[in-house]
Amino acid sequence: MLALIPARGGSVGIPRKNLAPLAGRPLIAWTIECARRARGVERVLVSTDCPEIAEVARAWGAEVPFLRPPALAGDDAPAMAALAHALDWLAQRENARPEWIAWLQPTSPLRAPEDLEAGFELAAKPGVDAVVSVCAAASHPFWTKRIESDGRLVDFAEGAPEVTRRQALPPAYALNGALYLARREALLAQGGFQGERTYALVMPRERSLDIDTPFDLELAGWLLARAQARTASITSR
Repeated sequence: MLALIPARGGSVGIPRKNLAPLAGRPLIAWTIECARRARGVERVLVSTDCPEIAEVARAWGAEVPFLRPPALAGDDAPAMAALAHALDWLAQRENARPEWIAWLQPTSPLRAPEDLEAGFELAAKPGVDAVVSVCAAASHPFWTKRIESDGRLVDFAEGAPEVTRRQALPPAYALNGALYLARREALLAQGGFQGERTYALVMPRERSLDIDTPFDLELAGWLLARAQARTASITSR
């Protein structure tokens, strides 16, 4: 099991996002620590184009054996290209071909080691090639709208049934970005984590925050500070 953490230097929403301070440590440190604590992870590796991120990642216990080429670190660079580069580097330089790859985005600092372990347990079942984490959708697809060019409000998905009570809505889930896990052979064959034998790991909303804006970062800081205070209170009793 290889935990691979993508962390490019550039960021649109939050400058230097992966190094942004969050509850006393850099944002990326939360993901590195989570991966290191999860049972089943054999290596924690960071793929970055930024020497400063590489230095911080090593300080928190991750391997950074290479710097990602600039062509794979731009705003439009596909994630799979960076992932394939890392796997190819390991195969060519170390003759290492991990059976499973856990793609862990630093923007999910609230995930817990037990979330990763639950994903690993699900992946161990027969017929599973990949596991992707989800949470209950914040906005149900049946209630999602779009605005036409003339200002009219219409259903985003045509033909959505009229449902007025939340209790009557069928369950809907959204990708939360916390865990993408796949068998290496299936990942390379299908070019991504979504395939016919991809299964869902349902995570609670309180651990599914994805950092994209300064407000998300502020909210994550508040949640982590509250959790730390609770832990300190329990241990002091």
